[in-house]
Amino acid sequence: MQEFIISLMGRFGYPGIFFLITIENLFPPIPSEVILTMGGFLTTCTSMSVSGVILFSTLGSLLGAIILYYIGKLLNKERLMRLASGKVGRLLHLNVKDIENAAVWFENKGSKAVFFCRLVPILRSLISIPAGMSEMGQIKFLLYTTAGSLLWNTVLVLLGSFLGESWILVAVFLKRYSAITKIVLGISSLSAVLYLYRKKRS
Repeated sequence: MQEFIISLMGRFGYPGIFFLITIENLFPPIPSEVILTMGGFLTTCTSMSVSGVILFSTLGSLLGAIILYYIGKLLNKERLMRLASGKVGRLLHLNVKDIENAAVWFENKGSKAVFFCRLVPILRSLISIPAGMSEMGQIKFLLYTTAGSLLWNTVLVLLGSFLGESWILVAVFLKRYSAITKIVLGISSLSAVLYLYRKKRS
């Protein structure tokens, strides 16, 4: 995967970065840390500039986020509540009240969640779906997505440019950080499932 990313970026430049970051948002396992730090390094040995890499990577982030946002809209709260109140809901143990509570929570915390999750591997992609489901305003969604993505992209591109041929060190470090994030998410999900199971039994 890493060799493919490097080859594509080296061959196509800015369009390659735009394409890869868009795909990375849709398929979180693709490592944005490799794309961005490598992009920063390429500014030291090609005609690409730091500002150009940041611009095209941020545009790619926005396109990927918008696609997931509209997927979330297709799975809006009303459809989920209809599913929860029917046979599918009983089969999957969905609760209408829990869905309502989750929607209220996102309405209260959604803006901050969209911004800060852009700085966390995996979550930076997935947060777009609940934003769409809760029908978060498109302008607000785009503003917070742009701000968070711009910060993440800028830091990694600058690090890649600063470190030059040692850019891979950042990618390795963030890969470990991403692995820790997956473990934390897994533990959190398991804890939530156990809590809901015990609550249902009681």
